[in-house]
Amino acid sequence: MHWQTARYRIDLAQPRVMGIVNVTPDSFSDGGRWDNTGAALAHCEQLLAEGADLLDIGGESTRPGIAPVTLEEELARVLPVVREAVRLDVPVSVDTYKPQVMREVLDAGADIVNDVWALRQPGAADVVARHPTCGVCLMHMHGEPQTMQRSPMAGDAVPQVLAFLQEHTRSLLALGVAADRIAWDPGIGFGKSPEQNFALLARQEELLADGHPLLVGWSRKSSLGQVTGLGVDERAVPSVAAALLAVERGATIVRVHDVKETVAALKVRAAAIRMNPRQGSPTP
Repeated sequence: MHWQTARYRIDLAQPRVMGIVNVTPDSFSDGGRWDNTGAALAHCEQLLAEGADLLDIGGESTRPGIAPVTLEEELARVLPVVREAVRLDVPVSVDTYKPQVMREVLDAGADIVNDVWALRQPGAADVVARHPTCGVCLMHMHGEPQTMQRSPMAGDAVPQVLAFLQEHTRSLLALGVAADRIAWDPGIGFGKSPEQNFALLARQEELLADGHPLLVGWSRKSSLGQVTGLGVDERAVPSVAAALLAVERGATIVRVHDVKETVAALKVRAAAIRMNPRQGSPTP
């Protein structure tokens, strides 16, 4: 399996680690730590040194209750970092739902649009469709970031998430976007109860049938705190455990804060698989 992006055709025969770069003052886990260009770029370089395969740069927090960021502010945060990060010889993703930001970062050399709204904002799908090769990650979100945890989705999340991702993928394909440019994210924590999040992990293989790469982000999520009793800064171990479980169930990209620890755990998994290759990840 491969994921076609603007500058890179990413080989997903082995799981890939996407390092999170939050250029924000208010992200739930690391807000304010890298909220200027110099600090963000230093963090990019650190994540790559720790073994990250991709970088995901975001300029607006999706933490519940956080007010939206203006277009001008998001561009001011993200664009300078993207312009420098694309020189690091690694695929660069930008976490945004605004079509104007998508257009600007793609013009600056970014490879992937990572959209929590799954291109539902007016004009967003057109930006991706007009780009010849950029990658796109469609994520499932119930509700919107400001209110999503007040009224989580009802019922069995797995078929609902699958149907949502299939619907929005069909829309993109109809616009001429090649299937190998599209990855899926089930949206752990985005308008879902802890039980629904863990159901998505337990039954994640049900999301593989259409053959799109699965990008999963469990890192430091509140559901991990619910089952472990650990605060957000104490969740490295459960985050790595969730990432490994996601990979075992077919995820090909894991989006993480703790790159060094996740890479080390995946190396242990790879060593075990070499002794018994039949125990590798399921394939669609």
